[in-house]
Amino acid sequence: EIEPIMIDLQAGCTSQEIAPHAGEEFGYVLTGKIVLVNGSKEHTIKKGQTFYINGTDSHFLRNDAAQPARVLWICTPPIF
Repeated sequence: EIEPIMIDLQAGCTSQEIAPHAGEEFGYVLTGKIVLVNGSKEHTIKKGQTFYINGTDSHFLRNDAAQPARVLWICTPPIF
């Protein structure tokens, strides 16, 4: 009922945008720094920090940094 994925984002790249859905998502930034875009809100999350969101708004990750970033992303229900 859950789906863990590893997301590698090169500098200047974004992840796939996820449309609103019934579910929850958790992320842990393993390396680098990312911006979580959740609806109209943006949150900067650094290495060692986590995030949790529900899926009611569209969301994606963006890497504005000059270095790559790696994020462990866990969602329920599976969407990929």
